[in-house]
Amino acid sequence: MRLRRKLPAVVCCLCCLVVHAQQYDSVYVRGNDTLRYTYTPLPETIAEPPAADTLPLRKENFWSRIFHGNVDRTFEKKIDFSFIGAPSYAKESSFGLGLLASGLYRVDRTDSITPPSDVSLFASVSLSGYYMFGIGGNTLFNHNRSRVIYEVSFASKPLDFWGIGYDAGRFNPAQRYIRKQVRFDAGYLHEFLKHTYVGASMHLAYTRANDFDHIAPLLGNQKSHYLASGFGLTLQYDSRDFIPNPQRGCYLMVKEIVYPRGMGNCGNTLFRTTVTADYYQRLWRSGILAADLFGEFNSHGAPWCMMAELGGGYRMRGYYQGQYIDNDILTFQIEYRQRIWRRFGGVVWGGAGNVFPSFGDFSWKQTLPNYGVGLRWEFKHRVNVRIDYGFGRKTSGVVFNINEAF
Repeated sequence: MRLRRKLPAVVCCLCCLVVHAQQYDSVYVRGNDTLRYTYTPLPETIAEPPAADTLPLRKENFWSRIFHGNVDRTFEKKIDFSFIGAPSYAKESSFGLGLLASGLYRVDRTDSITPPSDVSLFASVSLSGYYMFGIGGNTLFNHNRSRVIYEVSFASKPLDFWGIGYDAGRFNPAQRYIRKQVRFDAGYLHEFLKHTYVGASMHLAYTRANDFDHIAPLLGNQKSHYLASGFGLTLQYDSRDFIPNPQRGCYLMVKEIVYPRGMGNCGNTLFRTTVTADYYQRLWRSGILAADLFGEFNSHGAPWCMMAELGGGYRMRGYYQGQYIDNDILTFQIEYRQRIWRRFGGVVWGGAGNVFPSFGDFSWKQTLPNYGVGLRWEFKHRVNVRIDYGFGRKTSGVVFNINEAF
């Protein structure tokens, strides 16, 4: 019979279970077939493996944080913080030392769909006497149906000033002064359609210029210090997969802020409209194409410290921030991002920008070019430290910062 032919194999397998336990003889009968077998039950003293949450956590040392710090640990920790310090250089501040700290966390650690919230602390000091520190981030609530965006900073900057307008920035000699500024930006947004948010925004800035006599002739009757505080509405469409370093999705934002006359010392009620349109497309596994269109439009009568400034670490990189300023600004940039090896990557970008007093005075001839290259290092999960070298019209400069430019 077929059952008798399989008897040796069955007995061999069952005998392997004999480990110092009592044996039992049994007989199984079915039709004309009879099977005699011996089995040994597993001893009750065999211990079960410990649960995963009872195993001692292996403490990370310095080198494991350096080489494995880009692992997502937001499900294990309340907040996953990392720090980095490095020499820095910028056209506005010369050589210095920068300290960056980045934290990722989840308000609800059982929610694996919502991207992590982020917070960044930054501080820098330079040989020119420049120093700055602040904090900013994005907190996502309720399965990404509401969010809080914020940034607070204080800075003291020895800066050059050329005057207001394209011609002043290109042809005037620079004048030195010291700008001290406290800024606070915050907003709350709630999702009312898929990926579409609406909410309230608040902005406060106090600016004072020391050595104001050097730049006063370029500003007419303007004062050396201004307090501007305002509030407004923000409409936003955001399908980005991760705010600090998107790899796919679209971001559209329109923000309108009103600065009432009684909430500052600007002398008039002022308005500011900000428009941003970003798009991200994965070309292949390690290549991303990103595009950014940005506009800021201030009402007439805005003081010198509230005007739109071209340059800095996010748009028109390589230009001295403040050389070209005016009521309004439009910039566009397109950037290719490529992972090169493990946690290292590189970018190339090109773009253009224009400052102007009003749309009626816009001139294509005054559009400034911009292009550059950059190096990326992922020192936390999808959080990059970046070094960019940007070029423009008769200018170039290095930018050291955290997170992508846009």
